[in-house]
Amino acid sequence: MGEVLDRGLRLFQALWRELAKFGVVGAGAFLIDSAIFLWLITGPMDESHVKAKAIAVAVATIFAWLGNRYWTFRRQRTRTRVRELAMFVLMNLIGLLIMSGCVAFSFYILGLRSELASFVSGSIIGMGMAMCFRFVAYKLWVFTGSAEGETALAAAHAPPYTDQMPQVRDSAD
Repeated sequence: MGEVLDRGLRLFQALWRELAKFGVVGAGAFLIDSAIFLWLITGPMDESHVKAKAIAVAVATIFAWLGNRYWTFRRQRTRTRVRELAMFVLMNLIGLLIMSGCVAFSFYILGLRSELASFVSGSIIGMGMAMCFRFVAYKLWVFTGSAEGETALAAAHAPPYTDQMPQVRDSAD
């Protein structure tokens, strides 16, 4: 059990900056998504909550692409932008399915048809689930270029943790 905790701590130490940046970009995308979604379901798309969620996610995805490509994962960008963009869009489509599925489940299965219920199911529960999926997907399949610093793979196979924390240098931050 101690070895698992040691590996988890090393992994966190290797990823904490990326996690923080991913969180900031995600918070911005959340605000964009939420504002557009609430505007659509309380106005022009009041009878089409699932489509409204899809539109809001699409706009927020553009913001997230720029933030993650040029800030969060800038050291892991691949040389083939088209492949990277295609994988980013694919992973976000899966995230969209997760969020829209939560809205559809709440709206059609549970019969919770209020704006608040759709907001909570899509923008809180669904986005939380999709966020976890996307971080892992971005690391494994989207931003796969070589990193200049310590990587998650190196952290997972590093020697056991000691009381002295290693200094991970990130000169661009």
